[in-house]
Amino acid sequence: MSESTITLRKNPSRKECENVIKKILMTEVLERGTNEHFKSASDFMSYFQSLYPASSSLTKQVQRAVKALNMPKDERGYFIINKTEAQLNQDKEIAFLMSKCNASLVPLEEYETVFLKASGQYLDYLFQLLCESETFADKIITMIKTSNGVILYTNNKHQLEIMINSLINR
Repeated sequence: MSESTITLRKNPSRKECENVIKKILMTEVLERGTNEHFKSASDFMSYFQSLYPASSSLTKQVQRAVKALNMPKDERGYFIINKTEAQLNQDKEIAFLMSKCNASLVPLEEYETVFLKASGQYLDYLFQLLCESETFADKIITMIKTSNGVILYTNNKHQLEIMINSLINR
């Protein structure tokens, strides 16, 4: 028997098992968008048994690798490869807050911008008044305060410019 044949028949190290498990799960996620097949160490055994002789030591090695990876599971019990437990908890908190805030994605490409140049010590107060203004409530989608003014996003740039100019020219 050659040395390479002996190496192929030897059980992999725990680290090698971890790397293979990560590759399997990443491939699953890349192909399907999510893991839909792997819930426990036994789900990886058919792959390892195709490369190494089936034995209790191989099973234990794969179990140790899965345990060492310390992968969180989704609500259905499947391993999540690309997030830690802390990330999952943070994602749950973000999702909870988004639902409480009625959050939704709004592409800004649909809106036009207007820059209101303003400087000085009253810029913060001007920004606050614009935020609270009933006059501008339906004209301004959102605003960003900058070092020398305010960027306004609107769906009617022309009307907003007329309104602002009428106040500037008073």
